[in-house]
Amino acid sequence: MCRWLAYSGSPILPEDLLFEPVNSLVVQSKHSQMGAESVNGDGFGLGWYGARGTPGRYRSTEPAWNDLNLREISAQAPSGLIFAHVRATSGSPVQQTNCHPFRHGRWLWMHNGGIADFAVVKRDLTLAVDPALFPQIAGSADSELFFYLALTFGLEEDPPAAVARAAGLIEETAARRGVENPLQMTVATTDGETTWAFRYASDGSARSLFHSTDVDTLRHQHPDHPVLHDLSPDSRIVVSEPLSDLAGAWREIPQSTCVVVRAGREEEREFRPTRP
Repeated sequence: MCRWLAYSGSPILPEDLLFEPVNSLVVQSKHSQMGAESVNGDGFGLGWYGARGTPGRYRSTEPAWNDLNLREISAQAPSGLIFAHVRATSGSPVQQTNCHPFRHGRWLWMHNGGIADFAVVKRDLTLAVDPALFPQIAGSADSELFFYLALTFGLEEDPPAAVARAAGLIEETAARRGVENPLQMTVATTDGETTWAFRYASDGSARSLFHSTDVDTLRHQHPDHPVLHDLSPDSRIVVSEPLSDLAGAWREIPQSTCVVVRAGREEEREFRPTRP
């Protein structure tokens, strides 16, 4: 499938997440320890919030470890909210428009997982997208269609409810078409201020997902670790798999859970799809 991370807190350079940690996202693109595939080389994407109202993006079909421009950009574009994703396609073509994160206005979205037998349910799901939003779908990936279904169901007003309704529609449509256990998802979405992360699978066994623990506690536990001293107390990271082996640094997010990260606090809520 894929690997991703979502960072919020004091402005940092993306390279501090993508390249520096012992199990950085670029390392995971070559040697994932917890992913469905060990190699995630079918493109990558970086999203960040800066001086403008809409987030910037850099996406490429190159493997993350092989793109020199990613190294350049990540060393020059500090941000207090960063999304990054390395892709292992579940069937859609390797093309730039299928690389995450996807963007709509101020919103970013990225997904690890897939919709089973996507070709069987794609038409029905596509027709459920708001006609005003449909022209903005640029690629052919199930992840992007999932995003536009969530937008259709009110992502910009109530993200947990909108994602629950989109997931419920996917499961209901798959059931009508005879597809079992259709949805595998860890999803992250943000408006630039709050991040929502979801871990869910129709069969009850979703891909791995973790969030970082309190920075002040980590500084106390690991006083000689230099990276921790550059982070503000409100810094948080949600990741497909831990970036380091620091004891106490990571907490696994339970199955069927939504995590809301805002102003240095994280709140876990139960997540269940809402059937139409």
